[in-house]
Amino acid sequence: MEKLDAQLLNIIQSEFPVSARPYQSLAKKLEISEDEALDRVRRLAESGIIRRIGPSFDSHKLGHVSILVAAKAPAERLQTVADIVSKFPQVTHNYGRDHEFNLWFTLICRDKDEIVRVLNRITEQAGGIETHTLPSERMFKVKVRFEF
Repeated sequence: MEKLDAQLLNIIQSEFPVSARPYQSLAKKLEISEDEALDRVRRLAESGIIRRIGPSFDSHKLGHVSILVAAKAPAERLQTVADIVSKFPQVTHNYGRDHEFNLWFTLICRDKDEIVRVLNRITEQAGGIETHTLPSERMFKVKVRFEF
């Protein structure tokens, strides 16, 4: 990885500029052109190094409710079910596990009623998979930052 790409990744992880021209702000920090900053981010995204650029909110402070869901998907349909789950905007992420309940995901909704509605739609679209909900009792938030 080029040194400039590493510097760019270090900045955008926790200091992505909130401005009308964020890539211009990044470019100033890196002493490159705005076009080069944007091109580098695009290239890193196309290569899969950058998966997503977006804000991270404290959903509980915004009044939302979250829940962890463990689902049992047939092994041969795991990817299909994961793709269905991922289409719901209320799902923040999902991941496979080597367990009877092999697909886990987090739902964030406005309230408990919406969680029930969304989970019912997911279950229906995924072919009636079995799910268990695991509400949080305490919040643990770990800030992850990778140094490049």
